[in-house]
Amino acid sequence: MKLSKACKRLAAVLMPIMLLLTTGCTQNMIVLDPKGPIAEQQRDLMLVSLVLCCIVIIPVLILTAIIVWRYRDRKDRKAAYTPRWEHSMRLEAIWWGIPIVIILMLAVITVKGTYALEPSKPLESEQKPLTIQVTSLNWKWLFQYPEQGIATVNELKIPQGVPVRFEITADSPMNSFWIPQLGGQMYAMSGMAMTLYLQADEQGTYWGSGANFTGTHFADMYFDVEATSQESFDRWVEGIKDGSPALTLDGYMQLAEPSVSQVQAFSSLPEGLFEMTVTKYASSHNHGLSWEEAQKFELEETVAGH
Repeated sequence: MKLSKACKRLAAVLMPIMLLLTTGCTQNMIVLDPKGPIAEQQRDLMLVSLVLCCIVIIPVLILTAIIVWRYRDRKDRKAAYTPRWEHSMRLEAIWWGIPIVIILMLAVITVKGTYALEPSKPLESEQKPLTIQVTSLNWKWLFQYPEQGIATVNELKIPQGVPVRFEITADSPMNSFWIPQLGGQMYAMSGMAMTLYLQADEQGTYWGSGANFTGTHFADMYFDVEATSQESFDRWVEGIKDGSPALTLDGYMQLAEPSVSQVQAFSSLPEGLFEMTVTKYASSHNHGLSWEEAQKFELEETVAGH
């Protein structure tokens, strides 16, 4: 959804004012500084909705002030007194018709935007998408790069201009994966693998976090997303492969224990680890097994399936 320059200028003036009125704070509005196609479309959708809402809100606020001032109680009041006035078709048409038209416009725009921004819809690009498997743990994020064979904790690096296919799950209470400058949030839920396509159009470091309360150290579940050139990304991958330890199943079990963590990197990971994490909560044949036994059992089945 593209906006005209006039609409963008108007929205740029109105958005901080409305945020100030509704939240009392206008700092760190990174959601209004998109760095990717999804975030840009979401920003435009918010601005269009804001402009349409202001068509109703601003006149109402102005008229409220005028009415309070004009009809205030005073001795020399000259406002007309019409106690028998009951109805005006013209006024009824205005204060019912305009909101109805705006609501219909918002409905159409929202429906079109919802379909256009379907999170599992691949982005149009000549570049092959990069797959990253995201697992929410208590209280850290595990990022697996299955094609590169590496994994990181609380560190996410992606190449500029390349669509990224995030596969998102949780081995902990439900969380929400969010990189505001690249796109909207997606829930991470145990027993499910959600898909989210994002892309960074500019090189830089962007803030990412969990956006759903998950307990004591919820505030520590943030991470940096660094968008680099393809060459820098490849060097980073090679550096992890050459200088980082392997992630074993036992290592993953320790990682999944509730705790905070600094940035970590792993040169390899157990095959099928992400699939095992997703399916272990939905498998009925795991009843009676301990958590560690269930983990090992699922991994053995996943590897055997390959």
